[in-house]
Amino acid sequence: MEYRQLGASGLKVPALSFGAGTFGGQGPLFGAWGTTDAQEARRLVDICLEAGITMFDTADVYSAGASEEVLGEAIRGRRDRVLLSTKTGLPTGDGPGDAGSSRSRLIKATEDALRRLGTDYIDLFQMHAFDAGTPVEEVLSALDQLVRAGKIRYVGVSNFAGWQLMKSLAAADEGGFPRYVAHQVYYSLVGRDYEWELMPLGHDQGVGAMVWSPLGWGRLTGKVRRGLALPPESRLHQTADYGPPVEDAYLFDVVDALDEVAKDTGRTIPQVAINWLLQRPTVSSVIIGARNEEQLRQNIGAVGWTLTAEQTARLDAASHKPAPYPYFPYERQEGFARLNPPMISTAFQPAS
Repeated sequence: MEYRQLGASGLKVPALSFGAGTFGGQGPLFGAWGTTDAQEARRLVDICLEAGITMFDTADVYSAGASEEVLGEAIRGRRDRVLLSTKTGLPTGDGPGDAGSSRSRLIKATEDALRRLGTDYIDLFQMHAFDAGTPVEEVLSALDQLVRAGKIRYVGVSNFAGWQLMKSLAAADEGGFPRYVAHQVYYSLVGRDYEWELMPLGHDQGVGAMVWSPLGWGRLTGKVRRGLALPPESRLHQTADYGPPVEDAYLFDVVDALDEVAKDTGRTIPQVAINWLLQRPTVSSVIIGARNEEQLRQNIGAVGWTLTAEQTARLDAASHKPAPYPYFPYERQEGFARLNPPMISTAFQPAS
């Protein structure tokens, strides 16, 4: 397993992390993802550790905390071998203090997560969404307090817009608070919006991407095909409305290209899709999920090899979409491009 710096921090994370959204699955969304119990989760953790996958990601909102509880059971007795990543901020109840990133909410959410995970510290604690109702200085000050208390070690965000992340980083610098070193983002061959603004920001500011849903919300498994009905077992029947939309014509063009590259390489479509992501600038770790051992082992097969430049270019071309304003002039016009070369053509180097 390759290990990478998480943004500009000193923390090294595996190129693949494991997402525990399937653990303890409850409700219409997470129940459709999977219902892995503690015994099954322990076996999946065993396989991850054997492969060098040492980082496990969850959130308090996943199955009303059950994901954290099952993950805590699965790592019991080997806490020193793993990195734990969790998130908070989204609503976990109907009360006024059950959502957001206020100081009181963050302190309580941290204590609750520590209890459910069965640990006394969290390696990476992330804001699951931007809270427009709480000043960023209050959020950062509370995180600083938790870092100083030894309850969390690194901080990050998820699903932030560019201006929200940059405002937070500037406030951290001004106030002497811990900087966000990770941004957990949606990024896939059928969802490349991350490249337009968040990727250059991450490159400039030393914020590493932790990629969620690398298979395009289950669309790049190889089972969703042009001219065929959606397989009965596909979770998209229950979850499509929760995730990022994808036009069928665009999706099938990308799947066709993946099919060609998979045949060239002797790999599966999911392995090719994940390997493509691992070559992208700013990507520190790709979060893979699995409902069973077979899926997990297949996803692990995405590492240990590399797409050729020609294969990468083929996938790039099939998945490319025109950039929106204000980005399109830099893509289409030579004068603009000279001032701001395409981010995707450079290798990621953390900001100094």
